[in-house]
Amino acid sequence: MSSNLNVAGANVLEKLYKRSSFTASDLPSFRRQETVFVLLSVGLLAVLLLAQSTFSYWGPPSRGLLLTLFAVFVINILELVWVHRLTTELSPQTLTLLTWGSIALNLAAAGFLTALVDHEDSPYYIVAVVPVLVAAFRCSLPALAGVVGIATYLNFATTQFYFFHHPPTDAGEYFEAGVASLTFAIVGLLVWLLVRQLRANETNLARNLLELKQARAKLLEEETLAAVGRLSSAIAHEIRNPVAMISSSLAMAKRCHSDSEQRDEMCDIAAHEATRLEKLTTDFLSYARPRKPESTPHRVHDTLAYVASVCRAHAGEKEVKIEIEAPGSLEADLDPAQIQQALLNLVMNAIDASPKGSAVKLQSGRNGSSVVSISVTNAGSPIPEPVLSRIFEPFFTTKAGGTGLGLAIARNIARAHGGELSVASNQQDKICFCLRLPAANVNAAPALAAKE
Repeated sequence: MSSNLNVAGANVLEKLYKRSSFTASDLPSFRRQETVFVLLSVGLLAVLLLAQSTFSYWGPPSRGLLLTLFAVFVINILELVWVHRLTTELSPQTLTLLTWGSIALNLAAAGFLTALVDHEDSPYYIVAVVPVLVAAFRCSLPALAGVVGIATYLNFATTQFYFFHHPPTDAGEYFEAGVASLTFAIVGLLVWLLVRQLRANETNLARNLLELKQARAKLLEEETLAAVGRLSSAIAHEIRNPVAMISSSLAMAKRCHSDSEQRDEMCDIAAHEATRLEKLTTDFLSYARPRKPESTPHRVHDTLAYVASVCRAHAGEKEVKIEIEAPGSLEADLDPAQIQQALLNLVMNAIDASPKGSAVKLQSGRNGSSVVSISVTNAGSPIPEPVLSRIFEPFFTTKAGGTGLGLAIARNIARAHGGELSVASNQQDKICFCLRLPAANVNAAPALAAKE
């Protein structure tokens, strides 16, 4: 996992580095940028045309100017439609061509429209700010300087063109052209610096995020290895004891040549430990490779009644009653066999922890509109905090002869159903485990109480 993250991270950082020289980040960012530039260009030209048509200072728009504006509008709209239909990122060559094409179009429009107005104070020179902004966003500093230089040349050239046809020359207009060019240079430089700073921050953020993911992956890997180590140690410990008992019992039985009673006793011990070992391996397989539940709408009351009947003999030995309080028609999406297995573990534990003369309550009901809760409650002393924090941990048990897998298996079953198993209450004479399951798509009937 760590090696894959390193390779992926190197690719991401390399991609970000390449973008910092000439690009508009990923496709969505490029689409947003291009949309802003196109709308800025079209909007600026529309405002200028409206101003010229409204005020008589520049005279009415000529036919040539209108045709030029129409051509620029059409080109920009077609580009906008094309950009929004893109589904894959553009190659660097295509990006370069598109960017310089946009810069050239706007510079040409600024110069040509300024000349067509045929006025010493033509407002269309301001259109040159759009290619300056495009260059500031996507080009290197020398390229930006080149674009500003071309915009400056166009400003002075159109001024000279006007005075060539309308002498005498007014030096103040050349001064205004210089001020406009200086403004373009300052705006372009500031935007270029801001964009470079943002891209540097983006690269640093990507690097920090990559380091964080690598650290997280390493921690998860170490945690997994530690969990595997603890699990392996617990399995070895649990298996070693019955295997040792079987080996010693069989060795003892082999030495008992004349004492058949002692030999039979040793064989019984070996058989008992073999049975315990088989149960341990069965429980471990149930925990390690849980079967996918085959959930169907099922009456919860029927499941609780079955579990109660199975546990009644054990409860009788402990002098504990089992009570059921469940809606008669409440249904949940569950695998009956698996939920019965989970509830058997809960109920048997509750019986063992209950004092004589008390009752274990099996209750169910709706928790909201989509969840069915099943609780197993018993009296007795609260679970100690050190035990409670590890109660669902595999192979952790406080019961003599227990495998410590019952509650872990029960929680796995609940989660496989899309639910959860948790300790809902841990108070004196109210220790409650709650199993939450998805409700079936039926309306629950009013609660009916039944005691057994």
